[in-house]
Amino acid sequence: TCRSVQLIVLTTWRLYLMATKVPTKAEATFNFLEIRAMNTHPEMQVVIETDKSTYSLRLQTRDHLDHVINHINFALSRIFNNSVFAPSLCHSDSDLSDGSRKYSPSSDTSVETQRACGGFSETYAALCDYNGISCKEEVQWDVDTIYHSQDNREFNLLDFSHLESRDLAVIVASMAYNTWFTKLYCKDLRIGSEVTEQVLHTLSKSSSLEEITLENAGLKSDFPQKLSVALSENPASVIHSLNLAHNTLDNQGVCNLIQQVCRLSKGLRLLNLSKTSLSSKGVVSLSQALCSNDDYSNSLLHLDLSKNPGILSGEDATHLHMFLSQPNCLVHLDLSVTDCCVDSLFGALLRGCCADLSYLNLSKNSFSHRKVKESLPFFRQFFSSAFSLTHVSLASMKLPPEALRNLFLGLTNNPHINDMHLDISGCELRSAGAAVIQEQFPRVTSIATLDISDNGFDSDLLTVLPALSKHPSLKHLHLGKNFNIKNRVLDDILQKLVQLIQEEECVLQSLSLVDSRLRSRGTVLVNALGSNACLRKVDLSGNSLEDIGAKMLSKALQINTTLRSVTWDRNNTTATGLMDVARALEHNFTLQYMPIPLSDVTQAYRIAPEKTEQALTKIQRALLRNNQTQRFSQRQALRLHQGLVTSTAEQVMERLCVRVQQQVCVLRGVVEVEELQAAKQVLKEARNSRALYPSLCELAHVLSVDGPVRQRLDSLAGELAKAADKELQVIVDSMVSLCRELCPLSSTAAERLSPPLSSVSERVSIPRSAIRTALMERAAQDIHRALEEVKLSVVSYLTNSIVDQILQELYSTHKALTRQVSQVKQWDGICDGGTGRRLHRHRDSLEITDEELGTSIVSVCVSVVVSTLSLCDDSSSSPPTSATQLSSPLARSASWEGLSALPTQGAPLHHVTRVRPRPPRRHRGALLSSDSHCTENGAVTPLDDGLPDFYSKRVLPESQLSTLHKAHSLRRKKRRNMLAIFGFRRNRNSTLSNQESDSLGVNCSEDCRTVATAPTGSVTHTYAHTHIITYYHQQFCSEKMLQHIVQYLLYIGQHITRLMQHFSCLRVLISSHYVY
Repeated sequence: TCRSVQLIVLTTWRLYLMATKVPTKAEATFNFLEIRAMNTHPEMQVVIETDKSTYSLRLQTRDHLDHVINHINFALSRIFNNSVFAPSLCHSDSDLSDGSRKYSPSSDTSVETQRACGGFSETYAALCDYNGISCKEEVQWDVDTIYHSQDNREFNLLDFSHLESRDLAVIVASMAYNTWFTKLYCKDLRIGSEVTEQVLHTLSKSSSLEEITLENAGLKSDFPQKLSVALSENPASVIHSLNLAHNTLDNQGVCNLIQQVCRLSKGLRLLNLSKTSLSSKGVVSLSQALCSNDDYSNSLLHLDLSKNPGILSGEDATHLHMFLSQPNCLVHLDLSVTDCCVDSLFGALLRGCCADLSYLNLSKNSFSHRKVKESLPFFRQFFSSAFSLTHVSLASMKLPPEALRNLFLGLTNNPHINDMHLDISGCELRSAGAAVIQEQFPRVTSIATLDISDNGFDSDLLTVLPALSKHPSLKHLHLGKNFNIKNRVLDDILQKLVQLIQEEECVLQSLSLVDSRLRSRGTVLVNALGSNACLRKVDLSGNSLEDIGAKMLSKALQINTTLRSVTWDRNNTTATGLMDVARALEHNFTLQYMPIPLSDVTQAYRIAPEKTEQALTKIQRALLRNNQTQRFSQRQALRLHQGLVTSTAEQVMERLCVRVQQQVCVLRGVVEVEELQAAKQVLKEARNSRALYPSLCELAHVLSVDGPVRQRLDSLAGELAKAADKELQVIVDSMVSLCRELCPLSSTAAERLSPPLSSVSERVSIPRSAIRTALMERAAQDIHRALEEVKLSVVSYLTNSIVDQILQELYSTHKALTRQVSQVKQWDGICDGGTGRRLHRHRDSLEITDEELGTSIVSVCVSVVVSTLSLCDDSSSSPPTSATQLSSPLARSASWEGLSALPTQGAPLHHVTRVRPRPPRRHRGALLSSDSHCTENGAVTPLDDGLPDFYSKRVLPESQLSTLHKAHSLRRKKRRNMLAIFGFRRNRNSTLSNQESDSLGVNCSEDCRTVATAPTGSVTHTYAHTHIITYYHQQFCSEKMLQHIVQYLLYIGQHITRLMQHFSCLRVLISSHYVY
């Protein structure tokens, strides 16, 4: 102790002793935290003992002494936050003034309630000064601004993981006496020994920390033992949650820690020892500690012993079973990857955990297949008796089919639970499990989420999917890794899946097909999302859908209004596919979540970085827009309906209307007037139904412009404004009264001001525009959007119902009129005049089959069948090839006079090669119709029977014939030009055959014209005769038979001359009828 005159300088956290000379310097300094004792003596002397030395200071006046002691006490009180653990430093041998007393938390000058986060920043600054390190303003700003503004009581060391270990140690030490923070969190951050020591120190002093999370923090094995010692030194500790997962810990230390925690005031609520290298002996000690204290049965809610392989594989597991069988309040139990015998566990769960257990994770364990039959009753009874189950995971274990059956049977008989999540993925269910799901799952109404991915179902999905479609409460379905099958079966399964999500009664909200490797065949499902109205979330990652899948997704998103989340990654999508999705989202206003496809983006960015970045920017901008409040576009919905209706019921209705209208025209004047009037009424309603959807939408829009909702919101805005003014007046009056109570003199003086203080409540009010804006622009938009969705669903339901009924009536009317047309045919005949000719003209258009209208009119899923209407184009009526080739040489003869008659009776002619063996026929030949040559009794009719009457009757006048012929020629020319424009490519074989047939047809038509106009002469006769003999000689190779055939052909040649004169006329008639 030096005796000299010195200056005392007091800063926020430090005392300086300065020399009185110029220039001055600090001769000694110490932080207030270094003070171990401070004693006052008479004659205004104070002795301060620090860690390094002792200072005796004599001050000039009593006021100076009081000021020094006051300043030090106040600084220490701010550091220790008035904690009971704050050291008592000041001891007096004489009476001190009130101001020199130790700072008390009950003092009127306390500013504890005014400091942000319990004065953490001040404590941190003092500790930084004490340890000689720089104070990080970043830490102070984050705590005072972010933590305080969010009222965050959890201190997260990850927020300052970029700082050095020494800085983190000071931050943790600042929480020792802080009363604001109740949680300390550190995950996946390796903390050093300095930070670990400060954590133990903080836990030994803190009276406010309740939850400690040090997961994967690199703790040493002796940390549990040290923690138990630290907690034993703090009787005021309120710790009730310990998470030490992913740290290598000592088993005995864990047991000591559990025994120590049970002595605390609040007991233990959460214990997470996942992946802490526990052994079976450690679990025995832990179970004994849990069973030794009844408080655990009433306090422990969360127990996690997962990822400690082998700890429950032997008989040591019975100790844990003993704890679980006792009545307890466990809510969360995780025993995954512990080699637990699952079937033997459910007996204990049935006795002690049925009441409160909500989360049960037993994945990656096993069933003891030897004793499975003995334990199945407990297994089934637990699932039928549990009251609060919401999540059950039996994933990645070989689940026997009988266990799955008993699981479903137990849940079927449980009336207490709803919306349960069941995870049975990777359980190797295969065909046996698929049969159980098909049989039992439709009866289970308590499951809302089902994960059956990676079970090797493959082709068994054909039976599983119909069972899933019948489930009344299934909302979330995971089917990934079950599609390792051939393409044909895969197509059938995808069609089943499409039917499942497109059913009107489907309640499915999310679908996951992760890592199913669907490839290009999965585009069927992606395309079906466009018209899907139930799914709100879909995950199609890992399917290698490529750009074609992205194209289908973009088209689906442009018309879908229900999807809110789409996960799309690992699909080999390039920048082009991402750009397609981005353009689609410009027209989609409902999708809100689409995570960045990192895998696809990484690959695409290497090839086309600019295009990839542009696509991602567009996607994120569209998602940001969709997450804001948007007004539902009624015009967009109407356009969407009009775009989709072209492939729905209107096509069928249009075709039916045409058919019925033709039938009405044919039967006018033939059937009763009432039937025709009924048919016309149905046609009228069908025409009116086209305007049904837009008319209903317009009506709903007009009625909602100034409807009851908007009127009620207007009146509510006024009522809310009055209520707000009233509430504000009460608050302001109370404030003014408090001001008068605390400061009566100033308040009285303020009353004399203009305006007076008491009139504040009259002059303060909330703007009416603010309330109206809050209601009409925010709440009204949400209400309006919900109303629009409901109105559109009602409009769709009404339209579909009426259209379905009209289709049924049109179909019934069409069938009835078709029967009447058939009766009229039978009465009048086809070739008679009047009605007969009219029926003949409409014959092909009236004879319509059900297949042409679609397989199901009620389902409104119509397949448009393009049918070719033709007249007499059956293969049975066409002549054989030899006859076609014969027409060309015969046509060149103009006269067949002088030929002898051939006999018409006798033995039939046979070819000399008829007894030769013949190869099997591969093509069915055309059969010649014999109706025109034989009568019913088999007699041959004369060939010229009816020819004079046929040639004498004029069917059409010459002018009409020429007009029809010109029209037909013009249509053929236009068709050839159209084919040339579009450049259709034909198959080579079909092209050759068509050329041969066309050449035959051309030769036939030219020859027919030659027969009708050429003069009679011997040259033509000789040419024809010679050509016939040569042709048939090549075909039959028999001289005698050739003579018979030639004589027979020359006999009928005299009738061909007149027949050919009218051939051209008949062709025009047939062509005109076909075109009509």
